[in-house]
Amino acid sequence: MKILDRYILTTFLKTLATVFVILYFIFILQAVWLFIAELAGKDLDVLLIAKFLLFYSPKMIPLVLPLSILLASIMTFGNLAENYEFAAMKSSGISLQRAMKSLMVFIFLLSIIAFFFANNVIPAAEYKFLNLRRDIVQTKPAMAIAEGQFSDVGEYNIKVNKKSGDKGEKLEGVTIHKKAANGIGNNVVIKAKNGVLVNQEESSMLQLILFNGNYYENIIPKKYEERRRVPFVKASFKKDIINIDLSKLNTVEDESNITNTNAMLNVSELTYTLDSLHKNYDKDLVSFAENIYQRTGITSFTKPTVTIEKPKKASDTADLLSLLSATDKSRVLEIANSNLESSRFSIDGTKQEIDLKQKNINNHWLALFEKFVIAFACLLMFFIGAPLGAIIRKGGLGLPIVFAVLIFITFHFINTFGRKLAQENGIPPFLGSWMSSFILSPLAILLTYRATNDIGLINMDVILTPIQKGFQKLFKLKNNNTPK
Repeated sequence: MKILDRYILTTFLKTLATVFVILYFIFILQAVWLFIAELAGKDLDVLLIAKFLLFYSPKMIPLVLPLSILLASIMTFGNLAENYEFAAMKSSGISLQRAMKSLMVFIFLLSIIAFFFANNVIPAAEYKFLNLRRDIVQTKPAMAIAEGQFSDVGEYNIKVNKKSGDKGEKLEGVTIHKKAANGIGNNVVIKAKNGVLVNQEESSMLQLILFNGNYYENIIPKKYEERRRVPFVKASFKKDIINIDLSKLNTVEDESNITNTNAMLNVSELTYTLDSLHKNYDKDLVSFAENIYQRTGITSFTKPTVTIEKPKKASDTADLLSLLSATDKSRVLEIANSNLESSRFSIDGTKQEIDLKQKNINNHWLALFEKFVIAFACLLMFFIGAPLGAIIRKGGLGLPIVFAVLIFITFHFINTFGRKLAQENGIPPFLGSWMSSFILSPLAILLTYRATNDIGLINMDVILTPIQKGFQKLFKLKNNNTPK
């Protein structure tokens, strides 16, 4: 490796490492803020929180890595241009493409690593992350109940004054409000001096054992005049056991249940799953079509015979309903209307089910394509950032950050827009995944061309020259018309 290649590669790697660490830390803080409700005030130890963030952090790589490459490229080549190092290279006969050669090889290898990372590491981390969120209550049952405030746990709101024990399983001053059946208000209140949380790791049930308490329940009489008396039932107990279902706690809120699995699959697993999904989708369509056909009551279709008859009189062309009595006519119309409503209800219900299955298929296609998009995004951001840095000739953290943020926000916005549109079956999943790459690729080509040919970011002469000539003609014409 030549000295120049080593120098440029070393400078770029130092800048990339610094930028990557800073951006990665920022995105991790954003994750902490996103899950602060699940982490704060629930007696989690440092190791469990570290494991939580460790399993969440790999999904940040598709965002952090392209942005880091873009910013590092602009800063590196901007510094070289600002310090006239590019001028020295060009005077020695070294072109921009030659200066970028070592970095091209490195970015190409990095994009391959990014693909394997997205194909193997991210699915495994996503699987462990989702399972950790589901199992964290079973691992530490006291996490479900915070101290000194009401915690929403299934169909109960539970408050404890103090928790103790190795896992916070011993409770003091327990107050429980049981939610009403309609979800509005509560009619049952349970108070106990002490309580114990008992949970088996393989079970989704949390058992709350209460000691020395009272049970209160408001009674709503059927007669309205008796409701003003506000009757209630009170009972005391030495020991009471409440079973709480934890299966609905810590459910994943990032995506719908349909899309929870595709992020855990690699390319081969996604290909196999998509084949099964397409077969089931086609089978459901055929089954629905046959079901609608059977509803018509038509057993077979026969080719109608064409006969030429003499025109009938107007009195002979009456419709079939006119041959029936008023009672039979009403019954026929009611049956026809009922059949139509039944068919419409079946079609609407099946359409929703088919749309959900199509959305599931689209999400799996998007997950498949995005593993390749991240690799291409690394190359794309380099070929945008490197020539842009050479053009603007500014290094540091000022102007490069502005350009990097604007370009990456555009890339991320188009990517999100295309993904959402593809999920709703508005465009093919392939186009939804690659839309941002297709739109920004011409920009990379344009910037590379302009940087190679020593053309600025915007050729102001094209804009200013016609204006200057216009003013010159105007002043010349005015001087000619001025009397001497």
